[in-house]
Amino acid sequence: MNKLERKPFEMIVGRPAVVVIDIQKGSYMDVPAGSRLEFMPDRIERLHRTRGVVDAARAARVPLVFIKEVHRPDRIDFGRELDGMEGVHCIEDDPRSEFAFEEMGMMPGDYKVPKRRYSAFYGTDLEILLKGLKADTLLLVGGFTDVCVHYTFVDAHQGDYVCRVAGDCVHGSSVSAHDAALRAMEYLQTGAIQPASAMIDALHAYGEQQSEAQGCA
Repeated sequence: MNKLERKPFEMIVGRPAVVVIDIQKGSYMDVPAGSRLEFMPDRIERLHRTRGVVDAARAARVPLVFIKEVHRPDRIDFGRELDGMEGVHCIEDDPRSEFAFEEMGMMPGDYKVPKRRYSAFYGTDLEILLKGLKADTLLLVGGFTDVCVHYTFVDAHQGDYVCRVAGDCVHGSSVSAHDAALRAMEYLQTGAIQPASAMIDALHAYGEQQSEAQGCA
């Protein structure tokens, strides 16, 4: 079988948007007692590294879309989420469920999308928002790598978006699950998994190109 010919790799194709998935106040807190999840030992370091991507996007005037999972106190909208490893989480009136405003340097003009399911596309207005922004490339950061990031990536892929994931700015429910999810996403789009440093460099370059284009207009 002949290998498929692939286009030269570009981090950003067309217009980008940065999608920050489920980085909430609780992300920075200690693992809840009795949790059945392993978590990654360097998850806090990964969260801090993510702030660099957010800051680079803001400097380049690239839209920032913050996603948070949230559920009603009566648990009516959990559906099948509690059938597996996860316990009750992200209840609306729990302070841990709030966006990480200060930690991520969020601003009033940032876009915020709440969701009830793992994929940021399912039952939300994310698709309408991205169409309004005319986004072509989605730069993904956040968690869990193997759950909300992965499922959002798959839906974005099926919606024909170019998808890039900062592999060192996402964290999984375990190291093994994280690694497997990265491989699964890379399978769908070759070159999808990139280091934060390369994503930040691409955002800086994009911002400079836009500034030059506006200066010539």
